Amino acid sequence: MLLYTHPSMLRHEPPPGHAEHAGRLQAVLDAFENLSLDRREAPYATAQCITRVHPTRYVEALEPAFAETASARVRLDPDTYISEGSREAIYRAAGACVAAVDAVMAGEDDMAFCAVRPPGHHAEPISPMGFCIFNNVAIGALHALDAYGLQRVAVVDFDVHHGNGTQTVAEADPRLFFASTHQAPLYPGTGAARETGIAGNVVNAPLPAGAGSAQWRQAMEARVLPALDAFAPELILVSAGFDAHKADPLAQMELDETDFAWAASRLRELSLRHCQGKLVSTLEGGYDLAALARSAQAYVAALQQG
Repeated sequence: MLLYTHPSMLRHEPPPGHAEHAGRLQAVLDAFENLSLDRREAPYATAQCITRVHPTRYVEALEPAFAETASARVRLDPDTYISEGSREAIYRAAGACVAAVDAVMAGEDDMAFCAVRPPGHHAEPISPMGFCIFNNVAIGALHALDAYGLQRVAVVDFDVHHGNGTQTVAEADPRLFFASTHQAPLYPGTGAARETGIAGNVVNAPLPAGAGSAQWRQAMEARVLPALDAFAPELILVSAGFDAHKADPLAQMELDETDFAWAASRLRELSLRHCQGKLVSTLEGGYDLAALARSAQAYVAALQQG
């Protein structure tokens, strides 16, 4: 399996005490040390790749804010900050997803994991949100569609928070499939089961606070996986957020690392059935360092065993 990351992502620095800090990524990278991964440098995403999701006016509007970080952090929304090191991290996080898609489509490996920050799935096309500036997984998905002429690309998001930004991109494009399991009610307040997209290509499985393994796996088995199977994707992308873990401080679900390993096995099975095993995962949330490390390791190890 390929691993895309870059040291610049450790230099994206929200204020002290912020949940989305560099220690998250370091914990994941440390957990991967005993796994057999082909580590590669995440490149900068090109303007062409970014503007498939984010209009040029949005990308250009960020530049004055990046310039301001030479003297102070800049707050983009109530939860989202940038610092002097953020610009490179943001562009390389998106670039990791693009490079991973390129490598998998070229047959260099059938799977890749993008260990990146800041996360991306809350970023809307024209606004940052919820720690996210560019929507990394959506940028990778549209790159796959446009650069390789694919007709069916799927994104599965099991972060505890609904991937509203990714859904916004997917719901108007029948070439995309988006499925999410998430706690509801919870930030950002989207992801109702009635939100189904332009062609039934959006599947939301909201779960209540306190939902554990049995409820979550049942939602995956009853809603997400059958719909993904029916879509028959040519490539699967995964927004791999591990904050539905019972130890996570930002939510109240009750999963553990064995659940993420189970999801990996099921997604791997479907990738082998429909797209020659092509599967690219991208780190999203996870805010208890020990739980995040164990969960990411279990997820990747299960993919490798699949």
